[in-house]
Amino acid sequence: MRVLVVDDQIKIARALEKALTRAGAQVVIAADGDAGLRLALDEAFDALVLDIMLPRRDGLDVLRELRAQHRTTPVLLLSARGEVSDRIHGLDLGADDYLPKPFELAEVVARVRALARRGVPLAATMLKVADLSLDLLRREARRGGVRLELSPRELRLLEYLVRAKGRTCTRGELFEQVWDYRAGFDPGSNVVEVAILRLREKVDAAFLPKLIDTDYGKGYAVRAEP
Repeated sequence: MRVLVVDDQIKIARALEKALTRAGAQVVIAADGDAGLRLALDEAFDALVLDIMLPRRDGLDVLRELRAQHRTTPVLLLSARGEVSDRIHGLDLGADDYLPKPFELAEVVARVRALARRGVPLAATMLKVADLSLDLLRREARRGGVRLELSPRELRLLEYLVRAKGRTCTRGELFEQVWDYRAGFDPGSNVVEVAILRLREKVDAAFLPKLIDTDYGKGYAVRAEP
């Protein structure tokens, strides 16, 4: 389960991240509405936890834009606003659920799980690029019908790159999201490069076209046509 949390209150965002991660989710955090909307449009998530009171672009505007672009990601709204009219407005805009602050973390996790189960169609459990396929239920990858022997970390790295839909993912982003390291990326570390090298050997070495692309000085992407 992959969850986007959009909340500018860092303590709340980190608490949600910790609770959802403990429940088995991969969590991405955005601290303002613009960043949250960009991530929600560019990447695939099983659920979105969205605060209403956000800088730059409020949560209702984010929700309105997502639904206008026909994005059906399940959305759980969070807000200190407790009035019934606010809840109705959010639901009318396309929210799937609503929780007023303060809330219990366990309830947020339970509601996110329910939304993810309800909102993800079967097709979303399969990712494909050219002849590469990822079965997210079986947790396996195949290239040209041949099963690739990937470690759990390699599979997670490949899934993250494929979900990015051709977008270049920076080394720092991969280190944070795939290795779950939040304290900051060490530019001197080569852990991402080594992992990409090993992934290339398994995904690209015996197949055409080559799918793992390097944007020198920027990062990496999976593209059908580099």
